[in-house]
Amino acid sequence: MIKIVFYSAMVCLFIISCGTKDTRKADLTIRIDINKKKGPMTPVWAWFGYDEPNYTYMKDGKKLLSEIAELSLVPVYVRVHNLLTTGDGKPALKWGSTNAYTEDAHGKPIYNWTISDSILSTFLKRGMRPMVEIGFMPEALSTKPKPYQHKWKPGAPYEDIYTGWAYPPKDYKKWEELVYQWVTHCVSKYGKGEVEKWYWELWNEPNIGYWQGTIEEYMKLYDYTAHAVKRALPTIRFGGPHTTGPSWDKAEKYLRTVLDHIVSGKNYVTGETGSPIDFIAFHAKGKPTLQGDTIVQMNIGTHLRDISKGFEIVASYPSLKGKPIVIGESDPEGCAACSVSDYPSNAYRNGTLYSSYTAAAFARKYELADHFEINFLGAVTWAFEFEDQPWFNGYRDLATNGVDKPVLNVFRMFGMMAGDRVEVSGDLAYSTMTARDSSIRKKQRDINALAAVDGKKATVMVWNYHDLNIISPAAAVDLIVTGINADKVHIHHYRIDQENSNSFTQWKKMGSPQKVSSEQYAQLEHSGKLKELRMEKEELRMENGELKIRVGMEGQAVSLFVIEWGEN
Repeated sequence: MIKIVFYSAMVCLFIISCGTKDTRKADLTIRIDINKKKGPMTPVWAWFGYDEPNYTYMKDGKKLLSEIAELSLVPVYVRVHNLLTTGDGKPALKWGSTNAYTEDAHGKPIYNWTISDSILSTFLKRGMRPMVEIGFMPEALSTKPKPYQHKWKPGAPYEDIYTGWAYPPKDYKKWEELVYQWVTHCVSKYGKGEVEKWYWELWNEPNIGYWQGTIEEYMKLYDYTAHAVKRALPTIRFGGPHTTGPSWDKAEKYLRTVLDHIVSGKNYVTGETGSPIDFIAFHAKGKPTLQGDTIVQMNIGTHLRDISKGFEIVASYPSLKGKPIVIGESDPEGCAACSVSDYPSNAYRNGTLYSSYTAAAFARKYELADHFEINFLGAVTWAFEFEDQPWFNGYRDLATNGVDKPVLNVFRMFGMMAGDRVEVSGDLAYSTMTARDSSIRKKQRDINALAAVDGKKATVMVWNYHDLNIISPAAAVDLIVTGINADKVHIHHYRIDQENSNSFTQWKKMGSPQKVSSEQYAQLEHSGKLKELRMEKEELRMENGELKIRVGMEGQAVSLFVIEWGEN
């Protein structure tokens, strides 16, 4: 007789035998066949990034980095802006600095790696690895250095951030030597074997205001930078160009022009054909709007079209198709530091809409990579934390004042998934291509799943998502898992919804305070962790070799089932 054992908080609660009766009719059936493998469950989600590098070693920054590192079985990669920006190391919104490069009165370079080392070392101490963004332009090298540090605040025009750091170097040789010295220093400090595991790339979104030079000047900068890093460490992994979403015609043209230069253009340094590239990076964003006065409507389709077009472009180059691809920023929209008070459509960020969107979007990223048969390595979630800001201020972050938001728990779920992705089928309203082309806008909700198998463990992530942020009543969903050949299975159920794994709900129940007591802080901190639920025995049964799990999925909820068998 096959037995099902359900665990809650790691304690065995009950055993039920096969054939348990459940006469309720399901609203939806999702089937998972663990014998039909689709491809590796590459940890493409284990990449994060943010604008303000100096938050890295601050109190809440270090706490969040530790939590991100702990949720993953593999090293997490971190990408940050401003690693070469001139300044005193004090953070501000959309700003950071390391003062890595200055010059004396005679124009002689002065290198100072103190702050950049503090940032990189904070990652490495937690088992993380850097995706080192080589930028921005030091003040002493900029062709237009004044003004240099911007004073941008939420609500101000975004273009205000583009100051002296965004300009080309006045001396490309000095720039090359700066990059060479930096890589050489990192090899000396951290070891060749360690630095070989990092990814190095040039600049950020050069096709918009982040680069105030021409495309020819960017390609020249690329060649000098590639030459410098390879001169310092020939086995280094270097790539780019981190352009904005390729579904925009101008961005597609820019990306193709740069890739053409890398493949067959004349190198500005060597005069030879082409330039080194070890991975390719572009960005992808959605576009939420407000329906009426308060209801947020996401646009996952816009996000997926960026990804699809980027994959299609890379696949069109025979010499590049096998290169790893990193979506260098992959988010619901484009400004992490823009608060909900200035941009009401950013209200998705605090609650479960962000978490369900993330689950639904990452599943489709895998499917698009399969479709274009490309080497999908990672997708950077551009969200971190904003030190000492108001509680739940509507920034795109993973935690607020050291308390985890619901979205971070989706990544905790992903951290339990490994092995190979397996086939998911059933009464599904949206295919990946439908979601890409039309977004999730029909009356039907996107109730779907991502599943993987790793030895004698299967993991199934289920979500109930819709672009329109209306918390619908729970749908009764039957998960039917086939292919388990065992006498007994152990099941854990983890959940994100309005009441579980949700610090935002708890904060609102407290009256939305901006000053919290130590007792309230502890409650918020606890409520922000991933919660495991107890299931009733009528929700589980085994029939004809199929494991059936009945679960209620309210709107914007996400569940993860961990199913183990054998000797576990």
